[in-house]
Amino acid sequence: MKKVDYIIVGDGYAALFFAHQLIKHGKSFAIYSEGKKSASRVSAGIVNPVVLKKFTTFWKAQEQIDLLKQILKEIEEYTQKNYLIEYPIHRIFHDENEQNLWMKKSDNKDLVNFLNKDFKALQVVKNPFRTGKVNQSARLDVNVFFDDLFNYLESNFKLVKERFDYSLLNNEENIYKDFIFKNIVFCEGMGVKSNPYFSTLEVNPNKGHHIKVNLSVPIEEKVTIKKKHFLFPMEDNIYFYGGTYDRNQLYDNIDDSAVEQLCNGLSEFYPHDFEIKEAAVGFRPTVKDRRPLIGRHAEYKKMYVFNGLGARGILNGCYFSEKLYQFIENDVPLPEEVSLLRFT
Repeated sequence: MKKVDYIIVGDGYAALFFAHQLIKHGKSFAIYSEGKKSASRVSAGIVNPVVLKKFTTFWKAQEQIDLLKQILKEIEEYTQKNYLIEYPIHRIFHDENEQNLWMKKSDNKDLVNFLNKDFKALQVVKNPFRTGKVNQSARLDVNVFFDDLFNYLESNFKLVKERFDYSLLNNEENIYKDFIFKNIVFCEGMGVKSNPYFSTLEVNPNKGHHIKVNLSVPIEEKVTIKKKHFLFPMEDNIYFYGGTYDRNQLYDNIDDSAVEQLCNGLSEFYPHDFEIKEAAVGFRPTVKDRRPLIGRHAEYKKMYVFNGLGARGILNGCYFSEKLYQFIENDVPLPEEVSLLRFT
């Protein structure tokens, strides 16, 4: 039997950012990854402190942005890469009313550091009312981030590439197969619905599609463009455009209607030909108040859950991984806003 401080079950942002906390603090662990592409893995990786429909911000946005930059520097120490691509978001304005609203909101104390007052006209795309730049916005290099982190975990014998079998978990003696563990943390996204210990959590799937396209006329500016969805450059003149939100069509297949929606959305501001190279889908684990569900099992005191990161998986995963670690190791209370009991 091998003794470890933690078992982590999952392979998305929650699992990897929590694994970083364990690496940082010198804890031993094993992480179980089934090998399927999680919603995190197919996400856009947008780091955005502003809700771009109404030009508002969200709970602890500045704290989350600051901590993400710190954590990515810490990860860089053992992967030798920084995964933050600092291409700012430029929101295309629909009309003068949106320009005026942006300017008004930019003086708000919660938004003054995020909403840039100098509007810019972008080339190639249609933006007759120009665009507003979101300060401190960026995106994560998602594929490289996951590839490097999993390679690091595997090379350090911390990665177990297999499906976690709940029936083999002995909670009386804290044993799972060949491991004796002190704590176990479930970071399974929508997989939590199959977890007999946390299946009643109010986590709901939100289906998201994106497409990767070849643009016939490249966009020279190094930015992420937002109108209905996000458009940003990848490699070899391939661009990411997405993602949609759908709480109703919850089967695994790609929906033609969602792809059509994306094509129409892109055509609204990109007036040239483009070719779809790939369409993909994932299921975000969302919570009705848009805050994660984090905490300890009511009966099994060495068992924890870290879920419901939603569309802000990077910021939520990074920020709350530290909160969860401090809760488990140092009894620092979790924020009431993420309590597992708040809907009971």
